[in-house]
Order: sequence, then structure tokens, then C-alpha cells
Amino acid sequence: MLARILALLTLLTLCASLRAAAPDSPTVIAKVTPDKVQLDGHLDEPAWRSVTPEAILVQQSPEPGQPTPYDTRVTVLITGDTLYFGFDCKDPDPRGIAIHTMQRDGFMMGDDNVTIALDSYGDRRTGYFFQINAAGARVDGLIADPENASLDWDGVWDARTAKTVDGWTAEIEIPSRSLNFTPGLQRWGLNLERFVARKRVTLRWSSPTLDSFITDLSRAGNLKGVASLEQGRGLEVAPYAIGKMSGEFRGSDRVWQGTEGLDFTWRITPQLASVFTINTDFAETEVDARQINLTRFPLFFPEKRAFFLEGANQFEFGLSLGETFIPFFSRRVGLLEGQQVPLGGGLKLNGRMGKWNLAVLDVQTRDTPLAPGTNLFAGRASYDVNSQLRVGSIVTHGDPNGLDQNTLTGVDAVWRTSEFRGNKNLQIGAFAAMASGDVPDGDRGGWGFKVDYPNDFLDCFTIMNRFGEALDPALGFLPRPGTRQYRGGCSIKPRPRKDSRFGWIRQAYFRSYYTRFTNLDGVNESWEYTLTPVEFQLESGETFSLTYSPQYEFLPEPFEISDGVTLPLGGYRFNRVQIEAETSEHRPWQIETEIGLGSFYNGHLTQWASQLSWTSNEGRWQFRLEVENNFATLAQGNFVQRLWQPQIAFAWNPNIVLTSFVQYDTESQNLGTNTRLRWTFSPGRDLFVVWNRGWQRLLPSRDLSLLPENEMLAIKLRWTFRM
Repeated sequence: MLARILALLTLLTLCASLRAAAPDSPTVIAKVTPDKVQLDGHLDEPAWRSVTPEAILVQQSPEPGQPTPYDTRVTVLITGDTLYFGFDCKDPDPRGIAIHTMQRDGFMMGDDNVTIALDSYGDRRTGYFFQINAAGARVDGLIADPENASLDWDGVWDARTAKTVDGWTAEIEIPSRSLNFTPGLQRWGLNLERFVARKRVTLRWSSPTLDSFITDLSRAGNLKGVASLEQGRGLEVAPYAIGKMSGEFRGSDRVWQGTEGLDFTWRITPQLASVFTINTDFAETEVDARQINLTRFPLFFPEKRAFFLEGANQFEFGLSLGETFIPFFSRRVGLLEGQQVPLGGGLKLNGRMGKWNLAVLDVQTRDTPLAPGTNLFAGRASYDVNSQLRVGSIVTHGDPNGLDQNTLTGVDAVWRTSEFRGNKNLQIGAFAAMASGDVPDGDRGGWGFKVDYPNDFLDCFTIMNRFGEALDPALGFLPRPGTRQYRGGCSIKPRPRKDSRFGWIRQAYFRSYYTRFTNLDGVNESWEYTLTPVEFQLESGETFSLTYSPQYEFLPEPFEISDGVTLPLGGYRFNRVQIEAETSEHRPWQIETEIGLGSFYNGHLTQWASQLSWTSNEGRWQFRLEVENNFATLAQGNFVQRLWQPQIAFAWNPNIVLTSFVQYDTESQNLGTNTRLRWTFSPGRDLFVVWNRGWQRLLPSRDLSLLPENEMLAIKLRWTFRM
């Protein structure tokens, strides 16, 4: 195993030496001004009027470089230690501007919006993602992958928008104290983007080509004039107070509790931040969306707790491993068997030191009936050999059960370029990991590699991973140990000419993928071939696809797929067909439906999933209903599974939003509601009111007879002070 990894690392190092000369990137200079900016969305203050916009966006999609009526110009100012971005977005028909949400981190794919990708380290790899729609709703995240951003991080920044007679304008305020950055750096990486939803036109400042992503910072332009930015003393104190009521309706009284806690942030350098947390609480965290599981493997649920999301991009390991293998999965901390485990305190460190990237998390849990208190640790260090090659290592220590010893160590290397064959994307990554401590007997190691060619017309990849049966990351996520995994395939995605017979199609997709899992002796456990001969997106935004998928699954032991229905061990070969259709996301009413048909193990399965959503003008009211149904007929019995998830939201403005999320599934026979009010007085200063309630269906009957089961009401006030 070690020899293979060394060979791959050598290959990556050789690739790094083949870097082509980077094309000239556009540059914008941030103008330092003593004038104050009143954050109201209007670009009418003297600070804006005295500066000529330097960043002009051009069409990136669907026709790169072609003129559009959506003239977009951006000005960058610095006042004190705050960055301001002013967007002037022209629109010949302002009535057509689409808005669907005012929620923080809401879904904006169908909204007119503008985006900032900011590389404050100058490493052309990691950075910050800021996006607002025409209503001023904010989305933010961290960039560690050139194809997408992790949108779970919430930074302290603000924005306002204003409608004009010829479009809309936006002011975005980003304090330097909200960023980690390299002090004195003469230029940061920057890219700017605008999306016109009803026409599905994207305008970009730097690298407006179909093969580029806004989060690919290797293609970013330059932001100059930022060398004078400072972070003050680099101290931030965020105390909170919470009052909570919880109770079970059967045999126990309600419990009233009050507590307080504190997060203290010290930016040791402008690049490196440490966070100390005391008596950490996550009452305001949104509940998980339930999922139906028809496999014998655990489901993945993303992290949503704010404390763990800050700097989470520094823990990224390998090349786009996704849910296949996560060496450090922060949901293992403070959660055990689906129950919360209180944290007494913790320390977090993340940032950079020169070419080194660092991330450390050390947490002490408290004693609970589930497990005794224990210390949990994760650390990650990586080194940028150059702008394309990064090598790193990771270590985790501790077991959430508080009884066993568990340590995982790993090394990885990732090489990326956006200049392959001129301006194409190519990525190569490799990793190796090993577990030690109280783990089962057997092979404790794992390794893998991936080669990825993600481009607009041709998108291909190949993956091979091997995980030993004793590779047990107690603080990680590995759903299928003891396997060799092979994945590969291509998508061909032509864009028909507008004057052709298929000019009504924006882009077509022809996909072919193959996945195979074997045990360590080479015996097949699973395989699946996925062929999508028909998939297209219309000029109007609607999409349709047809997929054929033959599959094989070997059950090494009996598998209870549903209550009372157990499949015997053995091999099963079946064929599935999937049909999907979706209306354009820019419309007030949106419908999406997915139908799965065909054989399934030793019987048949029909799957039907649909989504219906509606948004009022300006995005104040939102309603969404998701329904999933499985109808199975197997030799061992029949079953029906249903999952209903209605959601409703009302926003007074982007800073005061009330949401309610209801879930019911027939497997647990449980109805749960999560109602949440978030009132942001100013960035970093929030009031949360959260009410959760559950009902249980106890008696089998045709009607939906539900009895109340549990309830929790929490009021939390968090106030951030900066020095």
C-alpha cells in the first residue's frame, strides 16, 4: 500500500513541475476612502460617486463573451477596516427580477443574485463565498473545492439591495475582522458573478468560460489595495444566554432550565484564529431532514452546528471523497446514538502559517447516561508545495463512547490545474489512512486515488478505493469498510446551436457510469451501471431525464429491509428505470417529480417522489411540500414507506424570519415539528426562539391517530463583541 501511495505522490510532484504559464488575470483596485457608507443598497453616497467602477462583468453562460442587456459593474471600496462591494445591475425589465427567499442560506438557484468569491490567503485554493439575491438575503460559505462551496458557515457581514428604474443595486459590507487573511499581501484573489434567473444567464468578471466555476480560485482575478487592512486586536467575545423547557408527555413533568455560555475568539495572527468555547449549546440548530433507507448501510446527515462549521474547509481530506470516507466527521462530537451529549468546553484553531494550513479541534464531553465524559481530538495540517499541489496529514484521537481508545492517521495529496490542454480542468488526488487502538482484528489501513476531468462538454472521472475491514474511524464516517471500490464514467454535454433543429434545448446530457464493490478477496458485493441516454435542459429552464440502471447486490446475511420483511442472504440481480422532470426554478410555482420503476431484489419496487413549492412576490412567503413513497412487492412480503415534509416560511425582512418544518414517516410512525424564529439585530447578534414537538402513532388504525410524545422550547440570545 505504501509503495502505491509513494508512486502516486511522485506522479503528483511531477505534474506540479509541468505547470503552464497562467494567463493574465483581470485586476481591480479597492479605493480607500474616508467617507462613510450608509448601508441601504443605494450607490448614491459620495464614496461611490467619486469612483469609476473598474470591474465589468461579461457573459459566462450560455454564450461566453457575447453581449447582453444586463450590464453589470462593480466598485470596491475600503473604509477603515471594512471592505465594501457595490454592484450596479442593469435590467431592461425590472419586473422580471426573480426572488424566492429571504432566509439566511436559503436556496437561490432560481433568484437573481450576485456572488463574491474571495481568496484572502492568496493561495488560489481556499477562500470565502458571499452571495445575496435581489432582496438582500445572504448566503455564505467556505471554499475548499474548485467545483462548489460549503454553505454551512455563517460569517459576520451584511448587505442591502435597492430596486431602481433600470435594474437593481447592492451594497455588501465585509469587515476584515470576519476574515482570516495574509497580512500585508498586495493582492487577494477575487471573482464576481451575477445570475439573471428568468433568462438563466450568468455574467462573470474573471475567466468567463463554460469550463470554469466561480469557486475555482485558480481562475480568480486580482484585488489590489488591501495590504493596509488590519484586524484590530483580533479579539471577539460572544456570550449567550438560554432558557429552555423540555418534557415528555408520558410520565414526567416539564423541566425548566437556564444556562449561559461563551465563545472567545483570539486571532493570534490575521491568518490564524483560535476559538475557546465554554458550556457550548446548540439549541438553535435546525433539525435533520429525515430520509428513507433501503440499503443496509448508514445514512449520511450533514453538520449544521455553527461552532463546528467555522474553518471546516481546513479539514477537507483527499480529492472529493464525499460520503465515501470522511476521516473527521464533526457530527461524531456531541452526538451519540442520535442523542445530544453536552460539551463542557473546547478549543479550536484554524488558519494558515505561511504555506502551512492548520486545523485543530479539542473538545471535552460531559458524563451522560449514554457515555462517560471523554476527550476528543482532531488535527489537520497541509502544505502548499505550489498553487497546484497540496500535501497533508490528519490525525484523530478518542471515541465518543468514552470507553475505547481509537486513533486514525492519514496522509493525502491533491494536484489541480485549470490550464490542462489550454484552459481545461484536471484534478488528481491520492490518500492513505490507518486506524489503531481498540479496533477489530484485520486490515486496519485504507488507500485510494481519483482522477477527475470536470469540464462543460466532457466530464469524466475514475476512482479506486480500498478500505480494510478493521479500518474503524471512531470520529469519522466510513459506511463500507472491508471493500474495494471502483467508480468511473463520463458525461457528454453538448449545447445545440440556437439556429439548429434542437435550438430549443439549452444543454443535453449523455451519461454513462459504472460502480463496483468487492470484498477484500475480490468477490462481488455490489455493482451498478447507470446509463442516461436522454437528459436535457430547455431554454426555458425545464429539465427532463430518463435513466436505466441494472444492479447487483449480494447480502452476506439476512437483511430486514422493512419492518417484518427480511431478505435472505444471497445474490440479487435487478433492473431499475428512473424518470425525472422539473419546472424552471425561477418560476413562483415549481414542481419536481421522480418516478422509479422495475425489479428490486426478488420482487418489484415503485418509487415516487415529488416536490411542490410556491413563493410570493419578493420572497416573503414560502411553501414547500416534499413527498416520498415506496411501494414494494417482494417474495418475503410487501411494504409501503411514506415520508411527508411540508415547510413554510415567512420573512418580515432578511433579518427576521419565521420557519416551520413538519415531518412524518411511516417507518417511525412519528410526527415532528421544528418551528424557528431568527431575529438578527445586527450581524453576529441574534435572538433564536425554537419550538420542537413530537407526536407518536401508537395504535394501528386507518386514521392518523397521534398522541403527543415530547416537547422542547428554547430561547437563546447571542451577542458578539469585537475589539
